[in-house]
Amino acid sequence: MINFAKPGVEQFFQTLTVSNFTVSPDEKQLVFGTNLNGHFNLWAMDLPNQFPYPLTFNNQSAAFLSYAKTGEFIIAGFDHDGDENAQIYAVSPQGGTFYPLRQHEGERHFFSHLSADGKRLYYPTTFGNTTYFNNYVYNIETGEEKLLLKGEEAPTFIDAVSPNEESFVAIKQYGNTHSVAYAHIGEEKFLLTPETTEQHTVTGISYTSDSEIYFLTEYNADLTYLAKFNLATKEFSIELQLDKEDLIEITYSKKNNSLYLIGSYGVEDRLYEYKLENGELNALKAPTTVIDKLVVASSGNLYVLGRNATTPGNIFISKNKGTTWEELTHYRVPGVSQEELVVPEVLTYPSFDGMEIEALFFRAKAENANGYVILWPHGGPQALERKTFRSMFQSLIYSGYSIFAPNFRGSTNYGLKFSKMVEGDWGHGPRLDNIQGLEWLIENGYADREKILLLGGSYGGYMALLLHGRHAEYFKAVVDIFGPSDLFSFIESVPEFWKPYMEQWVGDPVKDKERLTKDSPITYLDGMTKPMLVIQGANDPRVVQKESDQIVAALKEKGRQVEYIVLEDEGHGFSKKQNEILVYGKIIEFFNQHIAEGKPVV
Repeated sequence: MINFAKPGVEQFFQTLTVSNFTVSPDEKQLVFGTNLNGHFNLWAMDLPNQFPYPLTFNNQSAAFLSYAKTGEFIIAGFDHDGDENAQIYAVSPQGGTFYPLRQHEGERHFFSHLSADGKRLYYPTTFGNTTYFNNYVYNIETGEEKLLLKGEEAPTFIDAVSPNEESFVAIKQYGNTHSVAYAHIGEEKFLLTPETTEQHTVTGISYTSDSEIYFLTEYNADLTYLAKFNLATKEFSIELQLDKEDLIEITYSKKNNSLYLIGSYGVEDRLYEYKLENGELNALKAPTTVIDKLVVASSGNLYVLGRNATTPGNIFISKNKGTTWEELTHYRVPGVSQEELVVPEVLTYPSFDGMEIEALFFRAKAENANGYVILWPHGGPQALERKTFRSMFQSLIYSGYSIFAPNFRGSTNYGLKFSKMVEGDWGHGPRLDNIQGLEWLIENGYADREKILLLGGSYGGYMALLLHGRHAEYFKAVVDIFGPSDLFSFIESVPEFWKPYMEQWVGDPVKDKERLTKDSPITYLDGMTKPMLVIQGANDPRVVQKESDQIVAALKEKGRQVEYIVLEDEGHGFSKKQNEILVYGKIIEFFNQHIAEGKPVV
């Protein structure tokens, strides 16, 4: 009898995933972004066959992906090694060399719409308007281009175009929690939501006809709901509100005369069909706990890219409106059974001011557990941790570490008011939510006060630095992945189109000098006494390398123990498998080393 050796943690590093997808109009070809060869490229399957073949070889992930309704080509956006300056290309369904459509070196392009005949491309870009965007329509056949809308006051982008292309909706983005939308018809424009001084957002624009526009908003509410604007009558109406649930995505099916809605409150998604003819709402069975993308084909078939806590991103199809699902890709952790992976427990605890905070606790299995708990403050900060797969999490859990991931104030999917609580308060309320969460874990037997570690990326990296500087007594060792270290230099260095948001989101360097100083991790160098590992992408446009360079240099000058890894071919994340393997392996090695030593280095 053959007895295979117990899988090592390295198995988790080899886990592959799907990042994006699109489907041909005849549903004979599924095109998706995946790191099957260690780098993200476009691959395809000729349905119903499920054997993949490569389309692109540029080793870059697709920022956006959409199949032309004519079936002649695929629209894709590629940047360079994580710099986020996506250029627009046409990719042949047969793959190979792709055709550049709109390119401007050092500028960022977005995708809005491709006309039904595949001839006109609508897109926003930083080219010529770095801060607020210019919006163009480009004729692919003739090469003619027309400026449709010049952004002013706030970043402005066309989000949807009517079927007859006689109107479009543009969103003016004042911040993560404040956006308004206008329908443009010729020289006229109409606000989709009634005038108000109260901030809200408008997202998910969908034309169901030339005169009816459905969208999602929290206008006069805390949770996002389905609304409609009638272009003929210029009337706004509320169509569907759910109790204690945000609607986060909307997709129209002409075939089914339905809107498919993704709803969420907290750590899981739900899927619905909303019938336009009678307003009937049906809950559908979703194939995964988190849905990353939904496509409804012209046939009415549903395609979903989603993840569970124990499975990475995969694509599913339903041919019966969500009654049953077939998995088209089948990515798993190689060599590791589902039973060896961990589904998180959902916890709630009262914070320092009595506010209820929801959190996930990934408990290491008894046979692996080493007794240590890692605090993971999520990125964003207006995002959240969910019941979704992270190979980094599962590899750490398999190595014996439990993980605590609180959705502190400022997290999304808990209502607009909760999400806004981080605005102008990056370092007080959220910080204390994390600390109170640790105290609750300790009091309730989830964690040992002497066995806590700290790991975070992006805003979570910032929080890891701040918690280290102000509350080092809680932690044995700290890992920061591309976290801002100084809020003043962070505000100055973000992409130009972020800068209009910064005063509300983070603060004003002059008016809020005292608070920004208090909330900047670099203020607390004297408190950062524990071993640190800092990881940074050299091409990161969001949190530039200077943010990590300066904190590492300052700590080394004080004689602190700091290891520093700069990834020359990455941005704000890990797009290449060899870099992911390097980073995850180093994090585990770093934690293993310092729990073995059992004492801080001062």
